Amino acid sequence: MNGRKPTIWGVIRCALAAAIALMAANSHLGAESFEPQSFLVQAVDSDSAAIAVRSVGGTVTRELAIIGAVAADLTAAQLATLRLTKGASRAFPNHGVEVSARKVKVSTGNNVSGANTPYTEYPAVVGADLLHREGITGLGVTVAVIDSGHRAFSSQERDTENVHRLLAHYDAVTGRDLKKSSDDNGHGTHVSAIVVNSASGTSGRYNGVAPDAGLVSVKAFDDEGRGTYADVIHGIDWIISNRDAYGIRVLNLSFSAPPQTAYWDDPLNQAVMRAWQAGIVVVASAGNDGPGDMTVGVPGNVPYVITVGAMTDAYTPNDRSDDRLASFSAAGPTAEAFVKPDVVAPGGHMLALMSSLSRLAETHPEFHDGGEYFTMSGTSQSAAVVSGLAALLLQADPSLTPDDVKCRLMASARPALDDTGALAYGLLQQGAGLVDAARALGADTTGCANRGLDIDADLAGTQHYVGRVRLDDHGEYYLTGLEDHPIANSDGFLWNDGFLWNDGFLWNDGFLWNDGFLWNDGFLWNDGFLWNDGFLWNDGFLWNDSLVEPVAINHWVEQE
Repeated sequence: MNGRKPTIWGVIRCALAAAIALMAANSHLGAESFEPQSFLVQAVDSDSAAIAVRSVGGTVTRELAIIGAVAADLTAAQLATLRLTKGASRAFPNHGVEVSARKVKVSTGNNVSGANTPYTEYPAVVGADLLHREGITGLGVTVAVIDSGHRAFSSQERDTENVHRLLAHYDAVTGRDLKKSSDDNGHGTHVSAIVVNSASGTSGRYNGVAPDAGLVSVKAFDDEGRGTYADVIHGIDWIISNRDAYGIRVLNLSFSAPPQTAYWDDPLNQAVMRAWQAGIVVVASAGNDGPGDMTVGVPGNVPYVITVGAMTDAYTPNDRSDDRLASFSAAGPTAEAFVKPDVVAPGGHMLALMSSLSRLAETHPEFHDGGEYFTMSGTSQSAAVVSGLAALLLQADPSLTPDDVKCRLMASARPALDDTGALAYGLLQQGAGLVDAARALGADTTGCANRGLDIDADLAGTQHYVGRVRLDDHGEYYLTGLEDHPIANSDGFLWNDGFLWNDGFLWNDGFLWNDGFLWNDGFLWNDGFLWNDGFLWNDGFLWNDSLVEPVAINHWVEQE
């Protein structure tokens, strides 16, 4: 994996992986052995992967050139044979992707009247309204959103000057351009509206964070919110291919899944890294499985991207004293020891566009205003806020790279502090803190994000990385070089002017991974943490024919 000869442990793992595949095949001696399942098969390129699949009798269903792979239908027996086939290097279950919902508790104080256009508070909470007054509204920057599609609302499709700004509407499932509304679920419309809604409410403020940004909607989920890894990866591939045609500078990914492998082995993460490598700022939600540690999902566990957690104003937007971290917001570290999330943004009771006929609105009518707006909570929504902020920064300075945007958002964020000036939440819960548009615009900080990481080498498979987080003998997380300061919570953790801001965010740095590093005592966060029962990987080979827990557009959580 790192250009070295296989170690004895690597050979043993390879043999174990082969045994698992063969046992899987033998366990399907009944009718199931002839029932194909969907996999992503990876090789040196997609053509080689297709040849390998066809050589064992499998069926290629989609080419995924962005990661040198194909989606394919394979039986258990074909999968076992494929492992021994020259030209195929890796197979990965084509995980299902779906929207899932939890029963919500009806909250008071969050209903809005349909009589007039309501207004949203979150642009002001993050200071975006201050940039709007200076004419910085995202004009000339396009944000792509991969989600459940797009519903036609005038303020969604047209900017503040009534200029049509829905530049493309693509269906990654069927591979077709769409000419009409496609979002029967509602999630994609809600997320996109937080980014670009050009309507102004009774306050006169715009309801979107970047109301003049261009919009590209990529549908990768059906009306029930279901899709696959292959659908999302194809959507990312399409976005990269059409980046210049539509001026795409930002990609919003408001979904997450439990990690099943190291970040660099996951095919969806590989596609996400390709987008970052191509110069697109990727913003990913942390996930809604918090508040426990190690709950950040794929693709938020990619060290390069901007991973966003959620805070709430507790229904008092003009009183910051009761702002708090949302209870559902996922926390770090990642399995590779990186601090995540990077920042937090508003994600509680977020008001945005959604058709009353959408599945979410019909399932939870108590949160629809009877007109065009729906209230929803989640890190999906907080990611959309940050995608809008990224568009504002790129309008103000088009020369910024993705690393620059990440650096400025982190360097200008405001950590939540208690009355004594100590952190109210640990670094693994809030990252650098709440994003601040005005401070980010005024920041000239450079070189503080993704230091020590080489995305080209990472994607080439010659180098991979781990972060600074470690676990001590008492079960406390700490940063290498700061062993005396626990970081999973605020107790004993120092935060003063210049601390962590100096020397380019030392906690955002990466170190070269080396063989066996993920397996030694003190780095694994819990006994036997092997990503998933029986899930093993080695030197690029991953062979397992069992479908695991699906990826989800972050599930429904109680309003906060």
